Amino acid sequence: MNRRGIAFSAVLVVLTSVTACSSDVESSDQGATHTTRTTHAKTTPVAHDVVPKPVPTLPNGGYRVFDHNFLVAYYGTAGTGSLGVLGEAGPDQIMPRLLRAAKPFARPGRPTQPVFELIVSVAQASAGAGGDYSNDIDRSAVQRYIDAAHRHRVLLVLDLQTGRSDFLTVAKRWAWALKDPWVGLALDPEWRMGPHQVPAHVIGSVSASEVNRTSAWLNQLTATNRLPQKVFMLHQFTPSMIRNIGKISRRTHLVLVQHIDGYGPPKAKLATYNRVSRPHRFRMGFKLFYDEDKPRMTPAQVLRELPRVRFVSFQ
Repeated sequence: MNRRGIAFSAVLVVLTSVTACSSDVESSDQGATHTTRTTHAKTTPVAHDVVPKPVPTLPNGGYRVFDHNFLVAYYGTAGTGSLGVLGEAGPDQIMPRLLRAAKPFARPGRPTQPVFELIVSVAQASAGAGGDYSNDIDRSAVQRYIDAAHRHRVLLVLDLQTGRSDFLTVAKRWAWALKDPWVGLALDPEWRMGPHQVPAHVIGSVSASEVNRTSAWLNQLTATNRLPQKVFMLHQFTPSMIRNIGKISRRTHLVLVQHIDGYGPPKAKLATYNRVSRPHRFRMGFKLFYDEDKPRMTPAQVLRELPRVRFVSFQ
């Protein structure tokens, strides 16, 4: 895929001056002389206030994603467990498992924030109707996760595997969902193919300039709709997956997360993290695989070995 309050106000004041005149006529006893005194009434300003719509908060009641929080996600797509644990049950049914997985990461003064990381554009082996080797899941399925996120006070991150399409083009198709204050965005360069590449045959990649175009668009959408800070996450497990990573721009309304996805035993996973991670440029994320990590690192090991990590996904 640390909180600062975001508040905006606009007040239009129109002052209307109303001047009234009154005349008092004083007559002498003889009625021969008349003196006129004019008095100006006090000016009363009339204010017409345009009250801005309240800025919505995140599930924790704040405006910044990582304020005192540790994020723990279940990753996958809707309706199938083949791409991750999230799809092994519906969003309401998976919640108890997600909460149990998140609990060991909590510390005094630093609660866990549960997250649904939902793959909404799924890479595929065939070109498909659009010819881009990627397919969007049904809008209604995404709406179910949005509704469940609000019922359970969960963040939702939309994960993009775009095939031969660029990330910005696909992200714009999900603008309707990203206007929700609890919905963020993740880019998965492993599945960003070149013009002659096919998913699963090669490891994809993305340029910093494409990432920057996408984040600039999401940053503007967040500001325009007066939303709290959003997660903007980049998945990575080889240095070549993000070209010129040092040129990725920071954004005022986004928190940039570099999520390290290597799998295997702890030694291999830590070597991948140390080779790829840029903790001075990003908030750090880390993935744990239920099936591929043997043995799987425990929460205590993650917290001890990777103190900079603040976002853990289970797949």
